[in-house]
Amino acid sequence: MKRIGVGIIGTGERGCFILGARLAELAAETGFRLEALCDALPARLREAEGFLVQSFAAAGESVHPALYADYRDLINDGRVDFIIITTHTYTHREVAVAALESGKRVYLDKPISVSLDDARAIRDAEQRTGNTLIMGFTRRYELSWRTARDILLSGEIGELQMMQIRSLIPYTRYFQLWHRRKQWSGGALNDKSSHHFDVMNWMTGSMPVRLTAMGGRSSIFSPDPDAPPYCAVCDRDCPYRRLPSQGESREGGHILRYPSWSEATEEINRADTCVYRPGADIEDHAIVSVEYANGVQASLFWAIYGPEADDQETLELLGSAGRIVLTRSSGELSVISDYGRSRRVFFAGGDDFNSSHYGADKALLREMRGFYDGGHPVASSFDGYESLRMVLAAEQSMAAGALPVDLRLDVAEPALTAEASA
Repeated sequence: MKRIGVGIIGTGERGCFILGARLAELAAETGFRLEALCDALPARLREAEGFLVQSFAAAGESVHPALYADYRDLINDGRVDFIIITTHTYTHREVAVAALESGKRVYLDKPISVSLDDARAIRDAEQRTGNTLIMGFTRRYELSWRTARDILLSGEIGELQMMQIRSLIPYTRYFQLWHRRKQWSGGALNDKSSHHFDVMNWMTGSMPVRLTAMGGRSSIFSPDPDAPPYCAVCDRDCPYRRLPSQGESREGGHILRYPSWSEATEEINRADTCVYRPGADIEDHAIVSVEYANGVQASLFWAIYGPEADDQETLELLGSAGRIVLTRSSGELSVISDYGRSRRVFFAGGDDFNSSHYGADKALLREMRGFYDGGHPVASSFDGYESLRMVLAAEQSMAAGALPVDLRLDVAEPALTAEASA
């Protein structure tokens, strides 16, 4: 199999400990070989090198990646054929445009950016260079979600009428990592629900025309001027304490075993910032309703607080003759068809379900190999752009007291509909 040199720009949790680890596990299957790493933090770069060299060795591969502090040096490395970008969201425009201009294959992690101007610049670079990128909306790669969509497209539940995504994932980590400031991440709604809005577009196969949202910031994480800066120096009795853990976990406590995370002095580089520390400006809950051009109506019921549960994220598709319910954490699909006369429940998670993102990251790397060979991206910059439009529209609707936003207007700041603002 042809060896394909891979360079990872941004060696944080996603780039190193998730995608990097899967890259090592599938090296023999995909032909991907780690050739270079880049991060602005020297300590984090060295930690990533140690972890990934060891991971590839465990898979029977010996790698010796070049280490770069400047992403342009990695892009220009002749051994790198495929560029993986997992930097902070606010840097995506600068790094992705340069990567696309190199002519090399590019993966950009979601969300596409923090602003539509930046997203447009990335899409303009694709058109200017004739080089496209692939994006990582994980639900598109999870087998249970793909299976639900296949059943929908088969017509088993009739024509899709309504859709609901329920996501109550206690992701307090968004207040503890760099996501806590919109200037860096675009907000929790951008980072988490860019997935959900993309699923809506993917399942409906249509364009959103109107969106209404209410929500914002609850009182649960009210800023406390006396709060300690980090969990590591706190002696309070707190249910949100973030401590080092062994191995991968949903809350990612394993990264706190590394000094670049646990001993960093700048907030953007910490992984255990106190959830009550002033400065966070992100939303933590929302209820969003979306109307599509083909008549489908969709809703999102979302929060990043609440208790651990077995059904933290579900998808429900209501058709003219039946219904599909997907429970993400179990990989279970419930399908009711033929107007209720047929019912079946089955596991749709596949053999890699116990891997990261319920197997999606392994599927993503396999799709990346196909993309390298000339295949069409499963998720493209257009999909990233559209999900960001919906995120920004939801934020605007919330700020305006749940007034509808017209999504037929493709402008940097979506306009309120005339009838709603009259």
